[in-house]
Amino acid sequence: MRFDHSTTVNAPAERVWAVFSDVAHWPDWTPTMDSVERLDEGALRVGARTRIRQPKLPVAVWEVTELKDGEYFEWVSRAPGIKTTAGHRVVSTPEGTVVTATVIQEGPLGWLFGKLYAKLTREYIATEITSLKKVTEA
Repeated sequence: MRFDHSTTVNAPAERVWAVFSDVAHWPDWTPTMDSVERLDEGALRVGARTRIRQPKLPVAVWEVTELKDGEYFEWVSRAPGIKTTAGHRVVSTPEGTVVTATVIQEGPLGWLFGKLYAKLTREYIATEITSLKKVTEA
């Protein structure tokens, strides 16, 4: 199952990226996060791990698998039968900065988890992108 949400932000891509990639501070600006705990020190990088607690979801540890600084990072969380990949993209355009969040659920139980949590997943990524827009435009 795949879920995407995008919006255009009236703020420089550098500012949007700085907020979006500072995962430890996500609970400061989005209500979809109860807590975010970096398990590694330093800047976000491939291999960095983060524990996230969200309302109505199991605690998950996410590991960065892809990073293009200033533009994109992707991380993966695994549970028995489920692999969840989340992408975070920032693209500068003449109209503003386009921000996209993507969640992909795979594996033998990925379809079931995706179906059971589809409404919540859509709500969360929409809220996160809307909240990111508000905080970076302020």
